[in-house]
Amino acid sequence: MGQDTPTDIAKKDLPKEAKCLLCPNDGPEKPAGGLMYKGNAYYFCNTKEIAAFKKDPDAYVPPVLPRPVPEFALVDTTGKTWDAESMKGKLVLVDFWATWCAPCKAMMPMLDKLHARYKEKGFEILSVSIDEKQPNLDKFLKGHKFPNPVLHDDQRTWQKWGVKNIPAMFLVRDGQIIAQWTGKQTEKTLEAGISANLPK
Repeated sequence: MGQDTPTDIAKKDLPKEAKCLLCPNDGPEKPAGGLMYKGNAYYFCNTKEIAAFKKDPDAYVPPVLPRPVPEFALVDTTGKTWDAESMKGKLVLVDFWATWCAPCKAMMPMLDKLHARYKEKGFEILSVSIDEKQPNLDKFLKGHKFPNPVLHDDQRTWQKWGVKNIPAMFLVRDGQIIAQWTGKQTEKTLEAGISANLPK
């Protein structure tokens, strides 16, 4: 068991290249700094991220899976409330996104395909917008039709779920988060998680 307080890795001990903990999809890059925490080394592409990690390290380290679903009770655009009870019996991808997030919007056609492919097998996607202003979401929805429920996170649910960057996707079954992804993902990656966990 390593130390429970993050400690700086000396500049001379930093690798020439490493994956940033918060930007894993960007590939290896020259780290701005690194920290040791609970026996593991974590690297960051800018120093602001290091300060944030030190304040709440457990919010950043790789997640424990499976784990119970945090508090969730939001209303979709049809007026239906989605909570732990309404997710029972389904495999649900909870997708936190925003109208200003380019990677989120780039993934939408792929998510639509996955939804169509697995909907009849008990799969659902909840597109949870973290936009602060309702009019921004309303305007976007006029030009983009979702085949799945869209919810506006007006309760800052994303904080309870530990979202630090979007897109952030959580695969939920039987009240448990069984997989999660941050950043732009490939269809192959998401489909592997979905197909392996469909309700029997």
